[in-house]
Amino acid sequence: MNQLLREVLTPDAERTQNFTVGDTVKVHYKIVESGKERVQIYEGVVISVANEANGKTFTVRRVSYDVGVERIFPLFSPKIAKIELIRKGKVRRAKLYYLRNLAGKAARIKELKGGKALVSEDRKRQQAAAATKSTTTE
Repeated sequence: MNQLLREVLTPDAERTQNFTVGDTVKVHYKIVESGKERVQIYEGVVISVANEANGKTFTVRRVSYDVGVERIFPLFSPKIAKIELIRKGKVRRAKLYYLRNLAGKAARIKELKGGKALVSEDRKRQQAAAATKSTTTE
């Protein structure tokens, strides 16, 4: 059974995990409403990454109108259009559940030194992948 699941759920080569816990990401998520499909962008801090291989999930937290909202995304879901890295965070924990009890400036995460260079490299890599994908579909 596991072998069958591995064959069906082979991860996309372009959908590698380019973020870690503490990073700020934008998740472009496809939503179907009344027969139409649109992309909703969910931006927040990755507070946990769970499981392995094809079942890998990550939790993104953001504060919206003074209410903390967390959403769990499967990494290899076909509903995720793309994951965009915004900031690299400097953290020393694998799970950032303590952010639930913090508010305002206390809930901020320091940016990793050299993080902006890593973010720009990631954007260039995503643009190159999109360019090669568009040329192969034509």
